[in-house]
Amino acid sequence: MSDAAWAGISPAELAQERARWEEISHLIDSLSEAQVVRPGYFPDGWSVKDMLGHIGTWMAEAGMVLEQIRFGTFRSEEIDIDALNARFLDAMRDVPMDIVRAQASASRARMLRHWAALPERTRDAEAWVRKAGPEHYDEHLPRLREWVSEMDSP
Repeated sequence: MSDAAWAGISPAELAQERARWEEISHLIDSLSEAQVVRPGYFPDGWSVKDMLGHIGTWMAEAGMVLEQIRFGTFRSEEIDIDALNARFLDAMRDVPMDIVRAQASASRARMLRHWAALPERTRDAEAWVRKAGPEHYDEHLPRLREWVSEMDSP
């Protein structure tokens, strides 16, 4: 994407988001295919693939919300995070890892593109980007680091 496309995003914000995303990607890349799909990453039986699908679907949701904010059709309402998490997990559970990775990458690009295109950074827009992006990555990175370490142990 050109520099003009990122005009709405500060360099510090973009660097923060990118660094965390790259760490997630690097950690996932360090795992074998079998390790990526092995249940146990999360107590509920999630695999790393499930975690990436979860993050990707939240970024897809954020992209949709940002688009609605941009065009004035967004209506803030309470969301049932647990219900959405369950729905997203169910939707992505049987999707192959290469598709999960592509979906997450495309959703991230779309979220960032819509964030950059906002004529005004609203409180709702900021919250959605933080919660779907860097703050969400931060929720999962500690366990992902542990999981990778566990997978490296004999």
